[in-house]
Amino acid sequence: MKVRKAVIPAAGLGTRFLPATKAMPKEMLPIIDRPTIEFIVKEAIDSGIEDILIVTGKGKQPIENHFDSNPELEANLKEKGKSHLLKLVQETTNINLFFIRQPHPNGLGDAVLRARDFIDNEPFVVMLGDDLMRDKVPLTKQLIDRYDKTHASTLAVMRVPHAKTKDYGIIEPISELDHGLYDVKSFVEKPAPKDAPSELAIIGRYLLTPEIFDLLETQKPGKDHEIQLTDAIDRLNATQRVFAHEFTGERFDVGNKFGYLKTAIQFGLENPEIKDDLTKYLKEVGERLEPKPQQKK
Repeated sequence: MKVRKAVIPAAGLGTRFLPATKAMPKEMLPIIDRPTIEFIVKEAIDSGIEDILIVTGKGKQPIENHFDSNPELEANLKEKGKSHLLKLVQETTNINLFFIRQPHPNGLGDAVLRARDFIDNEPFVVMLGDDLMRDKVPLTKQLIDRYDKTHASTLAVMRVPHAKTKDYGIIEPISELDHGLYDVKSFVEKPAPKDAPSELAIIGRYLLTPEIFDLLETQKPGKDHEIQLTDAIDRLNATQRVFAHEFTGERFDVGNKFGYLKTAIQFGLENPEIKDDLTKYLKEVGERLEPKPQQKK
C-alpha cells in the first residue's frame, strides 16, 4: 500500500523557549523568515505525501492561520506589485492539511493515537518538528523507499555521542541487513549512557504500520509518566519486524536554544539577502572575542 499520509505532532508546550512560547507556538518560531513547521510540511510534500494531519493543542491557532489564505494580505501585495512576496504567501495555502486537538499533553504516543481515524488502515509517517533534516533525497522519502521494499515499520536513526544517549530513544541493533538498514532487537527510551545498547538514536521520523494504534491504546505511561511512542514501537517489534534506517545527511536540532541559534546562523549564511552582512558580522564578533596579545612593559 502506498504511503500517502503524515502526522505532525505539534501540541507540546514549548517550555524550553519560555517566555517566547507563552503566546506563540514553538513550531512558529522562525528560521530567518519561515516558521520551523513549514520546513517539516515541505519535507512531507517533497517526499510525495498527499495528506498531512497536524496534532495541535491549546494556543496553537497561529499554526492553522499560517497555512490558511489571507485575502487582505494577498490583495495588498498584488496591488503593490510585490509578486515575489505574493508567491511566497500563496505557497503555504494549497496543501491538504488537517488539524485535530490533543486536549492534554500526555506524550508523543498519545498525540499519535489521536490520528487513528485520519490514518484508517494505512501505513503513515510521523514527523517531529524539533528536527530539520537535509539531504539530496528527503529523509521521509528515504523511509518510504525502504518501506516499498520491506513493507515494515522503519524508524530514522542517527549516531550521537554516547553521553547524549540519555536524551533520545536508542535502538539495540541485531545486524546491518543492507547499507544503513538495521534489524532491531529492542528500542529503549532515553537510557542512561551506561545502559545504552548503542549510539544509534531515533531522530524524529517514523514510518509506521497501522497496527501501532492498538498498542498505543493499551500502552502504559513510561518515561516522564507519559505515553511513549518508543515503548509501543518496542512492543510492535515483538509481533512484526521493525527496522531502523541510518540517516547520514544534515540534522538541525531546533528543540533547544543553542541548536535553534546554530540553525538560524547556518541558514542565514546560506540566505542570499543576508549572508554577506552576517558573514561580516560574525567575523567582527570573532575578532572582538580573540584574546589580545599583551604588550611588553
